[in-house]
Amino acid sequence: MANMKKLTRDYGEIIWTGKKCIMGMPISFTRYILTEAKLITRVGLLNLKEDEIELYRVYDKSMKLPFGQRIVGCGTITLLSKDSDTPTKTLEKIKNPREVKRLLDAAVQEQRDKYSVRGRDMMGASAHMEDLDGDGIPDDPHGFTGMN
Repeated sequence: MANMKKLTRDYGEIIWTGKKCIMGMPISFTRYILTEAKLITRVGLLNLKEDEIELYRVYDKSMKLPFGQRIVGCGTITLLSKDSDTPTKTLEKIKNPREVKRLLDAAVQEQRDKYSVRGRDMMGASAHMEDLDGDGIPDDPHGFTGMN
């Protein structure tokens, strides 16, 4: 219980937290923390590495339930996002993956509604530009190069 109080103090209101499981047991040093606005991955014992993704940037979710994970009640959820640092986020071998996916769906939808964001809003400027000179880089038809 003290650990949950510390997590709440560090991250705010927590919707769900879980660990990557090994043979169905949460004994790894990878923890996933879902807040109302972010999904945070925390890896390590002595030296910690944290990575977070804003939920409103998530545009697709998938779940894998391999037999080996399914028999111990685990599964893997993969999120695709428009986050430049983390375009793919994987919650590996987590307990109760269907419930976690349901919580993620609700939290993502709530954040999208809050910011009035839809999938088409996350396309970016390059989605509207074509590769005019064939070099593999989208070109601005108006000639803006970013240099004066």
